[in-house]
This record gives sequence, structure tokens and C-alpha cells, in this order.
Amino acid sequence: MLLRGLTWLVLFQLLGTALNHLFIPLLPGPIIGLLLLLVYLLVCGQVSEPLNEAAKGLLRYLPLLLVPPAVGVMVYAADIAADFWAIAGALVLSLLISMAFVGVLMQRLLKSHANREERP
Repeated sequence: MLLRGLTWLVLFQLLGTALNHLFIPLLPGPIIGLLLLLVYLLVCGQVSEPLNEAAKGLLRYLPLLLVPPAVGVMVYAADIAADFWAIAGALVLSLLISMAFVGVLMQRLLKSHANREERP
């Protein structure tokens, strides 16, 4: 089951990379693959057991994936300090946009869930 779920994840990443090279060079291939996976999950309406098992297995090792970026931050600390206000502004702006998006999305999901419960 784990292998089937990992195969699905890799398949979506490869499809995203192919679309990136063929049609959409502005977005990275893995991001396109994630968007395709999101559309697939929205169409299916649920996460399959193999995909769920693969995601849980990968999430267990997520902290290990964050070590190289942390080292990169320490290597370029002087450059980051030079552009501190630009980075801080971008972080605050992205936080505000993402919080607004999550709020709107949550309201729509709650409304959809309430409508589903009202129907017999």
C-alpha cells in the first residue's frame, strides 16, 4: 500500500514537471503537481488509503527535510540582514494574504458542511 501511494505522489510530481516544461514555465513542476493532486482529491472527495499511508510516512521525516534550508539561512545571514525589511515585509504580507484566504475557505467549507447535513 505504501508503494502504491508513493507511486501516486511521484506520478503527480512527474506530471507537474512535464507540464512545466511543455506549457507553464512560470511555476515549478512540483507545485503544478501539487495543484493537480489537489484537484484530483477534490474530484474524488476523499483521500485513498495508500495515499494517506504514504503521506503519513513522509510526514514522519519532514524535520529532516528542513535541515538544509536552516543551514543555508546561517550561511547567508549577512545577506539576509542586509535585506531584513524587504524580507519582513514579504513575510507579513504573505501571512495576511494566507490568513484571509484560509478564513474565506473555512467559511465556505463550514457552509458546505452545514448544507450537506441539512439534506436527508
